[in-house]
Amino acid sequence: MPHRVSARPLRWLFLLCIGAALTVIAPLNASAISSAQCDARANDTPSKLVECVQKDDLMAHLQTFQDIADANPGPDGMPSRNSGEPGYKASAEYVAAVMKAAGYNVTTQTYKFDYYAYTGMPSFSANGHDYALDQEWGPGKSLGMTTAQVAAAGGIVLPPTQFASSTSGCTMADFGSSIAGHIALIQRGGCNFGVKVLNAQAAGATGVIIFNEGNPGPPDRTGLLVGSLLDGADNPFVAQIPVAFTTFAIGLDLYNQVHAGSPPTVTIDIRAIFKPNADDYNVIADSPGGDKNHVVVVDAHLDAIYGAGILDNATGSAAILDIAQKMKNVSPVNKLRFIWFGGEELGLFGSAAYINSLTSTELSHIGYDLDADVFGTPNYIIGVVDPAAPTFFNGQVETTFPNRVYKASTVSRDQSVAFFDAAGYHHEFLAPNGTDAFNFNLAGVPASGLLTGQDCCKTQAEVDLFGGQLGNYEGNLGTFDGGCVDNPFRWCDNIDNVDPNNFELVSKAFANTVVRMSMDNKVMSASTSVVYKKKLPIAGELPRGAVAK
Repeated sequence: MPHRVSARPLRWLFLLCIGAALTVIAPLNASAISSAQCDARANDTPSKLVECVQKDDLMAHLQTFQDIADANPGPDGMPSRNSGEPGYKASAEYVAAVMKAAGYNVTTQTYKFDYYAYTGMPSFSANGHDYALDQEWGPGKSLGMTTAQVAAAGGIVLPPTQFASSTSGCTMADFGSSIAGHIALIQRGGCNFGVKVLNAQAAGATGVIIFNEGNPGPPDRTGLLVGSLLDGADNPFVAQIPVAFTTFAIGLDLYNQVHAGSPPTVTIDIRAIFKPNADDYNVIADSPGGDKNHVVVVDAHLDAIYGAGILDNATGSAAILDIAQKMKNVSPVNKLRFIWFGGEELGLFGSAAYINSLTSTELSHIGYDLDADVFGTPNYIIGVVDPAAPTFFNGQVETTFPNRVYKASTVSRDQSVAFFDAAGYHHEFLAPNGTDAFNFNLAGVPASGLLTGQDCCKTQAEVDLFGGQLGNYEGNLGTFDGGCVDNPFRWCDNIDNVDPNNFELVSKAFANTVVRMSMDNKVMSASTSVVYKKKLPIAGELPRGAVAK
């Protein structure tokens, strides 16, 4: 999953015993059939396929992805499977080789993206005091090092109002001649972060500090928020001067020093590289059989972010790889197209490149998308993707999709609900935002999928529903530090960041809907037909953590 902007300090202030707090995932009835027996038969029904999706096979794929990351360090010297790096390319080559050996028709699609990576630990200090990375400050997507005195931009609102009101740095009028040769101190609010940075750079600033606005809210704007740099047209870019994001408290302290006539001397050092138009890859594998006019896409993103990326998302990648192997002898009614996308963590780049490469006829033949994004979270939720549901990130319904996707998307959704109900597990509905299913929904393709949560933070309602504890969904469960996934400079999303039992359970649930959808042409659309009458979706929104039954 693509990362959310981080917010510090975390609000969870207590620790529970991990062993007692987590609900134990019990696998479904242990299968008496061996993996070899599964490989030799046609697993063309849910009962056959589900029992053949087994923990040992799933974990073996995960270990391969871990080995690939270990053997291919990124520019920072740490194990990596990030897009644009050797570890990602090796992951794509591994998937392609496995799928070719299983008899699928495999192609590798190359597309371009802008590659950015850290080469070392960034640092931020004022008057010799080093601020704590990822707690007191975080680097914006930028390059370079500067040491200079701080100068405050115009438009800063202090004390802050209850709700957001600052527009500091949003126009060139906020930058006088005093900014040139200095590090610009800018308050959050009013416009894109990138607009503030571009204005500061045009005024001659050698670096930028953006501090949180300080509003008590809600929402609270006092902790650390590391934002994306977007220009006025919402285009992302890499700043050519170093950018530091800080908490409100640090920004206020720096501002007070400037206001008192003793501007601090600050050093911002962001060690990174930027390569525009780098190559990235999607691996596409079609089943030999099945109606080419009725295609079911089964996808997972193969790329990591900030490291090995085993939970996010070697798990989903391994799950669909194992399912595809177990279905190699199946003659599906609908053509199955397994896709491993790159660049998901950077902004759904791979799925966008794939969809944009299709002709209108080719796109019309894709009747459904099934997305596997993060399976096996230790402090899990069970999320079932539904375009009408609220997002994982903020509990809001953010996007309106073409009307035709809503009712059709409930077909697979309800298959997963029935599976978890029968197995005795709760679930919640979540929108596809942040997953590759989002791009398929935007293109008018119905979609569903599964995810088990990542990053911080699990809500009390979700603890009540799924067990476990408040705080991180995954890894380092007692630290409440935002977790391993999507956080730079921690390098802890490794194979021990996965719960094998949850991984097996959710992979079985996903296999159940894959084989059902492969055989169901009633919900598929050909180039001249529409699945359902176009009408507004029936409201199905539930707050995060509600029992979606």
